[in-house]
Amino acid sequence: MKLLVIIAHPNLAGSRVNRRWMEELHQHHDQITVHSLYDTYPDEQLDVEREQKLLLEHDRIVLQFPLYWYSTPSLLKKWQDTVLTYGWAYGPGGTKLNGKDFIMAVSTGGPEVSYQAGGFTNYSLGELLRPLQAMVNLVGGNYLIPFRLHGAVTAGEDEISESAKNYVKYILTP
Repeated sequence: MKLLVIIAHPNLAGSRVNRRWMEELHQHHDQITVHSLYDTYPDEQLDVEREQKLLLEHDRIVLQFPLYWYSTPSLLKKWQDTVLTYGWAYGPGGTKLNGKDFIMAVSTGGPEVSYQAGGFTNYSLGELLRPLQAMVNLVGGNYLIPFRLHGAVTAGEDEISESAKNYVKYILTP
């Protein structure tokens, strides 16, 4: 299984969680292709052909990002809008991603209790990720259970390191 992790964090150097997750991913470079959108495209001008080629070369796609305003960071949304084109990813002839596995790897600043009915956000993380699940359905992919770390703001280094190891183990599991 060839695995591609697309990291979308506008300040990866300042992130304790997503940066640590990326460091752990790099330790498995023989099994995982790590692709940081903000590092690759600091001008946010996406190379659609390159991105589509990466998707074609891999069986499992992981979208790794911090939850920003209850959604993805803007460059990941732009990536969806420009890379997942009609006739390529969906619509007539748009079968290029059919059968590929997709996993969302998400960190949230707030604790898990905030992400439920009656909690601070009033919505579960699963509900907030529903548009991404719909995108995966549209392109004919398999939406797998997301990997998550809640409470990134208060998480200790040991908890973050443990989550990084669990993250890699999870996404590599067939």
